[in-house]
Amino acid sequence: MPEVLKAPLVVEFPFTRSLGPVQSAFLTGLREGVVLGVRTADGRVLVPPVEYDPVTAEELRELVEVAPTGTVTTWAWNPAPRRGQPLTTPFAWVLVRLDGADTALLHALDAPGPAAVHTGMRVRVRWAAERTGAITDIACFEPHAGHRAEPTGHTGEFDDPVTGIVAAARLDYTYSPGRAQTAYINALSGRRTVGERCPACRKVYVPPRGACPTCGLATSEQVEVGPRGTVTTYCIVNIKAKNLDIEVPYVYAHIALDGADLALHGRIGGIPYDEVRMGLRVEPVWTEDARHPDHYRPTGEPDADYDTYKELL
Repeated sequence: MPEVLKAPLVVEFPFTRSLGPVQSAFLTGLREGVVLGVRTADGRVLVPPVEYDPVTAEELRELVEVAPTGTVTTWAWNPAPRRGQPLTTPFAWVLVRLDGADTALLHALDAPGPAAVHTGMRVRVRWAAERTGAITDIACFEPHAGHRAEPTGHTGEFDDPVTGIVAAARLDYTYSPGRAQTAYINALSGRRTVGERCPACRKVYVPPRGACPTCGLATSEQVEVGPRGTVTTYCIVNIKAKNLDIEVPYVYAHIALDGADLALHGRIGGIPYDEVRMGLRVEPVWTEDARHPDHYRPTGEPDADYDTYKELL
C-alpha cells in the first residue's frame, strides 16, 4: 500500500475592520474598565451590544453601562486550552448575564475544576493588566461571593475612542491529499506532471481530484501532461506575502499545460511583470531538490492562439 501523505498547514491573515459608534464605545469602554450595552426599542439591554435591533432592524444608539458582576447561565469545561485562548490552564467557557443586561456574554471563567462551576453562580470581571480596546481587556471572569457591583453611570462618551481593530485569523490543520493528488505530488518529485482522464468526457484534470467534476465519475487513468503550457489569465501581485521571499510586483497566472483540460496556477518569472500576457507560452523552472516547479518562464515560442485556450479561462 502506498504511503499516505500528510502535512501540517496553517492559514493565517490579519483581519482589519473599522468600528461603528456602538462597537467603538463598547471596546473603548473595556479599555477604560467599563462594560457598555445598548438598549433596544422594547427596553432590553444587549451585552455585547449590536448596531441594529435584532427584532426590528432599527438602528440602536442608546448606550447603557452595566455592572462588571453577573450570573453564569450555562457553561462547558475546557480541560486542554489551545494556543491563543484566554487562559493557559484548564478553565470553563461560560455565558454570563451581567447585572443590568438581558443577554449573556461569552468568555472564560478561571476556576479550579468543573466541580467549582455551576449554572447560577456569581462571577465578576477580572480586568487585564494592560488594556488596548479589545475583548481581551476582560482577562476572564472569576468567582464572586460579594455584593452586586453598581455601574458608575458612564455615558459612553470618550475623548479617544477606538475606531478599528486588527484580529488575527488563523487555522491550523493537517492536510492529506488522497490517492489522486498523492500520485500527482509523487510525480512532481520526479519533475513530471501527471493528471487523470475522465472515462466519459475524456477530459484530463491537473491537479487530479480522483473524480470528474462534470461527470461525477471516478478517474484512475493517469496521463502525463506538459511540461510546457499557455498562460490563460493572470494577476499582478503588489503586496508582499509574509515569509515569501519574492519581490513585488510579480505575476501569478493560470497555466494550461499541454494535454490538460484544466489550468493550474503558478508564478511567472524570467520576464518583466508588465510583459506577461494571455497566450504566453511557458515552461517550468525547477530548483535543486525541489518537489514542485519554482516558477514558469517564457519558452520563446509564438503566443498561442486564443481559440486554443478560450475554454480553459
